[in-house]
Amino acid sequence: MTAIDMDSLRSRTAIGLIALPVASILFTLGFACAVPLAAFAAIAATSSNRRDALAAIGAAWLANQAWGFVFRHYPMDWQTFAWGGALGVIAVLSCEAAGAATRQLTGVVGACAAFLAAFLVYEGSLIAIDLVADQNAEDFSATTVLRIFLINACAFGGLWALKILFKGMSFARKVSETLASRQI
Repeated sequence: MTAIDMDSLRSRTAIGLIALPVASILFTLGFACAVPLAAFAAIAATSSNRRDALAAIGAAWLANQAWGFVFRHYPMDWQTFAWGGALGVIAVLSCEAAGAATRQLTGVVGACAAFLAAFLVYEGSLIAIDLVADQNAEDFSATTVLRIFLINACAFGGLWALKILFKGMSFARKVSETLASRQI
């Protein structure tokens, strides 16, 4: 048995709860306010049960906020705190939307549906808040939304590929162990 048993539910949960916050910090370094929380919500929902997915997206959001306030020196004002809180709620709602899609569809189609559901809830919620708060509508131009969509799509695709890679490695290890035990 290896130190990290990828087949263990506890190991997969721990890895998921660590991986998304780490990814969140890495994306924060490059994209600041364009961290792909919709992609994180979708990958969490397609990879874990509901409780673990919500914990993972919460951890990713918290890591993003902590990094932003501590290292990027986000302003310490009510508007920044309000937007940060709103992003946390929206990330959870996006995760729930992705989870609903995942329960309806499986495989690659389910994963794509989960991502689209998460992104639509994420962007739709941001637009709704923007309209209610009478903010700058330029933040949601077609070009900006497309850029955010592409960032999220690439992040989701990369995380999905890593998920498949880890599953493949786990399967290959099982086959290897089975063959080795038959030779003894």
